[in-house]
Amino acid sequence: MSRSPRNASTTHDTRREFLGMAGKLAATSAARARHGRSARPCGRRGHDQAGLDRLRLTAGSGRRPTAVHFPAGPVKLFFMADLFEDRLKASHQTLSKQFGERIDVPPERRFIGFDAYRQAIDCLGSGDVAMLTGYTAFRPTQLDYAVEKGVHVFMEKPFAPDPVGVRQIIQAGEIAEKKNLKIAAGLMWRHSNSRQAMIQRIRDGAMGQIQLIRAYRMESGYHFGPHKWTGSELLGQLRVRWAFLWASSGILIELMVHQVDECCWIKDAWPASAHGIGGRVANSDECGQNLDSYAIEYTFPDGTKAMANGRYLPNCHNEFATYVHGTKCAGQFCVWAASPINTRIYHDQRIAADNIAWKSEPEVNPWQVEWNVLLDAIRNDRPHNEARRAAYADLASIMGRAAVHQARPSPGRKRWPRSSSSARTSPNSPPTAPRRSKPTLKAATQPRSPASVWRSERRCRSPTSARRRTAGRPFRASGAESRGDNPDARRADARGDRTAGRPRARLPRYDRRCRDENSRRPAER
Repeated sequence: MSRSPRNASTTHDTRREFLGMAGKLAATSAARARHGRSARPCGRRGHDQAGLDRLRLTAGSGRRPTAVHFPAGPVKLFFMADLFEDRLKASHQTLSKQFGERIDVPPERRFIGFDAYRQAIDCLGSGDVAMLTGYTAFRPTQLDYAVEKGVHVFMEKPFAPDPVGVRQIIQAGEIAEKKNLKIAAGLMWRHSNSRQAMIQRIRDGAMGQIQLIRAYRMESGYHFGPHKWTGSELLGQLRVRWAFLWASSGILIELMVHQVDECCWIKDAWPASAHGIGGRVANSDECGQNLDSYAIEYTFPDGTKAMANGRYLPNCHNEFATYVHGTKCAGQFCVWAASPINTRIYHDQRIAADNIAWKSEPEVNPWQVEWNVLLDAIRNDRPHNEARRAAYADLASIMGRAAVHQARPSPGRKRWPRSSSSARTSPNSPPTAPRRSKPTLKAATQPRSPASVWRSERRCRSPTSARRRTAGRPFRASGAESRGDNPDARRADARGDRTAGRPRARLPRYDRRCRDENSRRPAER
C-alpha cells in the first residue's frame, strides 16, 4: 500500500489546524491575565482602559486562538516562546495577520531555546496564566515550574509521555490546589454541551446499562519515512514530535486521548486493564515509532468493554466517531463532520439516520467554552483544577499504547478513583488493602534458582567477590544432577544433606580459569 506524507489537508478544522497555520509547534507559551494593577509585563508596564478590566494573554507559536475571544473583556497576546526561531517567527506572523492588535509581542518578548519557558514564566505574576501547548516531553517539568511560580496554567494534551510524567502532573495539580491556582486541560469534549446532555441521559437510564463502547479515529497521513538529519538529531525529532513516543506520546495518544477520555466519562470509571494489537503495512518504510493501526480493548471494573481503534493509512476508510451500546438502545457520542454537531440516541441498536430517537441541541464551540470557564474561574476566584482527571485520561491512553507495543495485556492503576467525572478519590470509596510485606528469604531453607544465582554473580566485580558472595549458599542444580543421576547427590540426600554433592554456583564468564575450575565435579578436584 502506498504511503503519503502527512500534510495539512489530513487535519480537521480544530485548534490543531490553527496550529498548522501557525508553525505547527509551540514549545511553551505563557499566558498573562491582567486584573487591575496586579499584572506586570516583563520589561514594560501596561495601561488599563477606564473602567475596563483588561485580560492579557501570552501565547507561544500559535495554539489556542479561542483564548483571545474571551467575551468578558479584551485579551492580548504578550509573550511567545519556542525551541525554534523560524517557527516562532512564522507563528507570530500568522497570529498577527489573523488577530491584529491583539497580538502584542515585540521581539524583546519572544524567547528561544530549551529554557524559553522559564524566561516567559518569570515575567508573570499573581493572577497570570501560563499556556503549556508545546512538546509533551517537557509538559510535566513546565507545569511544575509554573505552579512553583504561582501562576495559573492551561496545558494542552497529551500531558505526559510516560507514567512518571503522569505522576508529576498529579503532584503538581495537588500543589496548585493548595495554592488556589487554576489548571485547565485540553480535553475540550468535557465542556461540550451536546455531550453533557447525553451523559445526563445515560445517567438517568435512558440507554439502560452500558455494555459496549466503540471509538474510532481513522485518518490518512502521519507517515515519517527515511530521513537524513541535518544538525542535531534531538532537535530534528522534536520538529516531528508526533513520530516519537518520548517527544509526544506517539500519534495514537495525540489523537485518541480524547476518545479514551470519552469512554471513561461514559462509564464514569477508569479501566481495569487493556489489551490490544497493532501493526504496519507490508514493506513499510516507516522510521518513526508509530504503528499504522491500533486496536485496543479496555475492560472496566464491572466487565464492560470499550474498543478504541486507530488507523493512519491513505486511501482507506476514514472515521471519527464514538458509539455507545446499552441494554435498551445504542447512541452516538462523538459525531464529526456533521453540521450542526449533536449527539444522538437511537430507538434500538441500529445506528442509522432514520432511527434517531433523540438529538441534543447543536454543539457550542467546546474550545471556546473551556477557555471561558477557565478565565471566568480566574476572574471570580472559583475552584477549577483539571490536572488529576487529565492525568488519569492520559494514563489510560498510555495503558492502551503499552498493551499494543508490548504485545501483552496492560494492568490498570491499582488505586483509580471511583468516578471519572471528578477524578478524585471519593470518601465512600472502598478501603484499599494494606500492602503485603515481602517474606524474608532464608538461604538455608529457600535455595535460589540457577538463573537467579547466575544473575547475581554477573554483578560481581571480581571472581574473589563472587566466591565470597556465594559461600555457604545452597544451590539447586539442573540437568542430570537434579534428576538424581549423580551418585554423590543420591548418597547426600539419603544422609539428609541437601547441599553436599551439588556443584557450586558458577562464576562470571570473564574469568576462564575460575569457570573451568568450577565446572568440574567435586569428586574430580
